[in-house]
Amino acid sequence: MKNPLNKIVRSVQAFGRELKRQTRTESPVEQSVRPKIGLALGGGFARGLAHIGVLKVFEEEQIPIDFLAGTSVGSMIGAGYASGVSPTELAEIAVKIRFKDFSRWTFSRFGLFSNDKMAAFLRDSLRCKTFEELRIPLAVTATDIITGEPAVFTTGDLVDPVRASCAYPGMFQPVKIGERVLVDGLLAYSVPAIPLRAMGAERVVAVHLAANWVKPRGPRHVFDVIGQCFSIAQDKMGASWRSISDVVVEPDIGEFSYDDFASAHQLVAAGEAAMRAALPKLREWFPATTGEPQTAAAKTVAEVTAK
Repeated sequence: MKNPLNKIVRSVQAFGRELKRQTRTESPVEQSVRPKIGLALGGGFARGLAHIGVLKVFEEEQIPIDFLAGTSVGSMIGAGYASGVSPTELAEIAVKIRFKDFSRWTFSRFGLFSNDKMAAFLRDSLRCKTFEELRIPLAVTATDIITGEPAVFTTGDLVDPVRASCAYPGMFQPVKIGERVLVDGLLAYSVPAIPLRAMGAERVVAVHLAANWVKPRGPRHVFDVIGQCFSIAQDKMGASWRSISDVVVEPDIGEFSYDDFASAHQLVAAGEAAMRAALPKLREWFPATTGEPQTAAAKTVAEVTAK
């Protein structure tokens, strides 16, 4: 049986982190000089757990995120973080989650699985239910399967847009929102850098998850075949988002399969390592007059010295 005191301590700590985020203010100089930063989280199914490591580095280095955009699993993690779930808490959820937690078999000609179970999972996990309540502005991308046009959600209910963004064609049934029938956002924006620019981001950090689903031994089943086809298409259409991204972060996740949820720890670590390697480029965005984002280690030393 879990110790209830530990649960209380964790709740207090989470409240403290959120209070700190809400009360942190920047000086007028910081606000006017530093660029508005957007973080684009691409799709990658289980490999998307690497996004948690990226967010962990942003928090530890106190690098502000002004806008978030997510495609597929990136929308799920982006929604969680923007709603107030910390990277540590996201990592704790990641090690427990499995494919069955947000999917179920269905007898449909439109997909082998339904992701309607994801709605309950999201309602349990998110700290708020609408875009307007989020602490960081978020864009969730999906694709209109009728017109082929992108669908970008920034207002209203969070749950169904995230479900639509995660509706991988052939695997999951499409999700209907209003009059539109929607599937995975990767067909429109494999990495959603363009929506971030539209939101007002002046600098874009794009996290790309290489999606080579098929190992040298060949595909294991139909999902590997479908996934590899989309992977090839994704690489071919990568020029548009790369050209407008200031920093591209590509975690080393080649050894992990698309459904490798059991490797959550390693995937988070891969995201963290890739983001730390990109830090020197981000530091160039913070002029000396405003000071670089203070690292967690430096902050600790300063606090100890002050005492």
